[in-house]
Order: sequence, then C-alpha cells, then structure tokens
Amino acid sequence: MKKRKYKNMIMLGTIINSAAIVAAGFLGNITGKLFKEDQQDALCKVCGISTLFIAISGAMEGMMKVENNALVGGRSMLVVLCLAIGTAIGELIGIERAFERFGEWLKIKSGNGKDSEFVNAFVTASLTVCIGAMAIVGSIQDGISGDYSTLAVKAVLDFIIVAIMTASMGKGCAFSVIPVFLLEGSITLLARLVSPIMTDMAVSYLSLIGSILIFCVGVNLVWGKKVRVANMLPALVIAVIAAYIPAM
Repeated sequence: MKKRKYKNMIMLGTIINSAAIVAAGFLGNITGKLFKEDQQDALCKVCGISTLFIAISGAMEGMMKVENNALVGGRSMLVVLCLAIGTAIGELIGIERAFERFGEWLKIKSGNGKDSEFVNAFVTASLTVCIGAMAIVGSIQDGISGDYSTLAVKAVLDFIIVAIMTASMGKGCAFSVIPVFLLEGSITLLARLVSPIMTDMAVSYLSLIGSILIFCVGVNLVWGKKVRVANMLPALVIAVIAAYIPAM
C-alpha cells in the first residue's frame, strides 16, 4: 500500500479547522434565531451534558486500565498536582481576566456591544475547542509532514460543537476561531521544535488533564459559571513537564 504524501500543505489543517468554526458560527447564528430563549437554554444545557460525557470518557481512558481482568485506577496524584499547581499559576497570572478583556475588545470591535452574552460565549467556546491533545498533535503532524488528517477530524467535531453553542449562546462562539487559529498555526510553524517534547507519555498526560478541563467547561455550561477554567490552563503545561519526572 502506498503511503499518502502531504506536500506543500503545511497550515492547511489549521485553515480547515478555522473555516469549519466560521461556518458553524454562521449556521448557529441563523438557526439560533428560530429558537425561543428557553429553548436556547435547553440547547446550551444539552451541549454541556454532551461535553461532560465526552470529558469523562477521555479522563477515564487516561486514569483506568485493565489488569488481571480487573479495572484499576491510577494517575490520581498526577491529576491533583497538575491541577493544583497549574491553577495556582493561572490565578496569579489572571488568565481568565485576560481572556475576558480580549473578549470585551472583540465585542466592541465586531459591533456586538449590546450582546451581554458575547464575552461568556467567546471564552466558553474558545476553551472547548482549544483544549485537548488533538489540537496539539494534529498541528505537529501538519507542521512536520503536512498531514492535516487529525485537524480535519477535529474540524468536524468543532463544527458541530460551535454550531450548537452559537445557536444557544450567541455570536461570541464563532470568534473562538481566533485562538484556535493562533494556537494551531503557531504549533504548526514551530512543530519541529515542539515534536521532540511531545512523547507518547506527554500526549497521554496532556489528554488526561485536557479532558478534566473540558469537564469543567461542561459544568459551566450546565450550571452556570462555577469554575474559572482559563486559569487552569497552565495545568496542561505542568502535565507535559510531569511526563519527564520519573516518580510520576
């Protein structure tokens, strides 16, 4: 079987993913007008519940394994330390507030100054589609070999998520394309530098902590903003560092 060749396609994965989010934003904005406020709220909660179960599945995959026909848990200390240290750093830096300030700036510049939900929609959608191993691994693949397949799959998932979120939360969700483009584009361009760091264990740890952060996004969608998820983002960096600590 011949291997597929990817030539002159670097950044195509980021472009596909970004285009999918923009298209989802347009679709969600149109369909959202068809629903009443209570129906939009129901859609938001359904999206949150779906996010919770997707996150639980990813977290359990990272923490549970089968040994001698029994389900055994692990990596509890990894989770506690990554989240505790990462959140402490994020709270000190004030990442959530920086996200919100950028959202406020976008709201004014995009002519959505009267949209009271714009900032919350932008931050929530951005965290949902940016967090996770697919964005990082897919961008590395795109940068090194031009293989955009992982980001193409992510684009389909993001399209569904952003379309539903936009229909229920508003236009702010569509602007999540900005952090997605910046994150994936940067990693794609720096792929050869990042690739040696992202070992199988580092990706596994990143995926586990990322799933837990996505779970927190789901909590905010279902029960209102309870967790400052953006301030937990440094936990992803701590997870990658932890992969190089033998004791972990």
